[in-house]
Amino acid sequence: MPSDLVLALAVLAFVLLVALVSVSTVALGRRRSRRVELEPPPPPPATPERAAGAPAESPPAVSGAAPPPLTEVDPDLAARVEEAFAPAPQAPPGEAPAPPAPAPEEAPAPPAAPPRPRFRDRLVKARALLSGHLGGVAGRERIDDQTWEELEEALVLADVGIARTTALLDQLRAKVKAGEVRTPPELLASLKEDLKAALSAGDRTMHLAPGPANVWLFVGVNGVGKTTTIGKVGMREAEAGRSVVMAAGDTFRAAAAEQLELWAKRVGADLVRGAEGGDPGSVVFDAVQRAAARQADLVLADTAGRLHTKVNLMEELKKVKRVAERPPAQLNEVLLVIDATTGQNGLVQARQFAEAVGVTGVVLTKLDGTAKGGIVLAIQAELGLPIKLVGLGEAPSDLVDFDPEEFVEALFE
Repeated sequence: MPSDLVLALAVLAFVLLVALVSVSTVALGRRRSRRVELEPPPPPPATPERAAGAPAESPPAVSGAAPPPLTEVDPDLAARVEEAFAPAPQAPPGEAPAPPAPAPEEAPAPPAAPPRPRFRDRLVKARALLSGHLGGVAGRERIDDQTWEELEEALVLADVGIARTTALLDQLRAKVKAGEVRTPPELLASLKEDLKAALSAGDRTMHLAPGPANVWLFVGVNGVGKTTTIGKVGMREAEAGRSVVMAAGDTFRAAAAEQLELWAKRVGADLVRGAEGGDPGSVVFDAVQRAAARQADLVLADTAGRLHTKVNLMEELKKVKRVAERPPAQLNEVLLVIDATTGQNGLVQARQFAEAVGVTGVVLTKLDGTAKGGIVLAIQAELGLPIKLVGLGEAPSDLVDFDPEEFVEALFE
């Protein structure tokens, strides 16, 4: 036999032997693995409790067995599950299913009221006029003749008036002489306190008596903003929950009645107006009767703008006042409206109207547009008429109650 053939047969026999050994090894491994899976796990080692006869623990659950029964069920969870899987209600035969109820709409929030204007923000012109003079006084090392001259000039330029300026300076000199004031800053601080005290005198309340048909009569010359002031006051009172009747007593100017009509619609107030050129007293009378019949709280009566030098017109104004005093009317306020930009001329007007119709208070308009804020002090100090309302802008919310302390601080800051 050739040697090559013998060698080939030997190699083939060796390969067959190796394959047979491999197959036997794999089969033996599979049998052992299956035996391990089928045999139960060995029992746990004995513990003292088991040795004492304690019952053995139950064997663990085998995969595929039924789970133990539930002993407790959350009622809320069960209700939610039942509700989720409950069938939807069916409409009766022949009827269309009811549409889903719309989600309730939230009511829109009421608009926020505008913030009250601050005196310091609106009295820029008046403060700018005083700041140079008062700043020079505060920067001095001692109180001398130059100090008094600068202080006097500042007060006169602010339209405080010569008489009132002299009285204020005399009070300050007395304090310096008595040793109560020693330095220029103390001098300005004392002036501020004197101004606040002078402006705080008097009753600044807007009076309303119990019951209907209270009357507030507005007087003043042409062009001071009387009709606009009535509209703004009406809005203030309506927002406070009071019912308002407006009387267009300026029958000599058709534009005044039309302007007041616009304000009445805006405020939600009743308006009483007469024929052009008619009797103003009859308009006020009709307004009072309507307020009494409808139990309205307040009558705001406009009057014709007239010069304080016209005697006949002032006599007519007295007649309007007498009508407003007759029952069922209750005349509580006679308000003189003055334009702050007129300066000392406003003081003359206040004196004449006070003598004719007994003014109870002053409404000072356009105070934000003037550098002569001292007219406030002149009116109250010389005539004893309190400033009740001031206009710090054109918006209705810019008509505010007069605050003496805030006013003085705004001039000195």
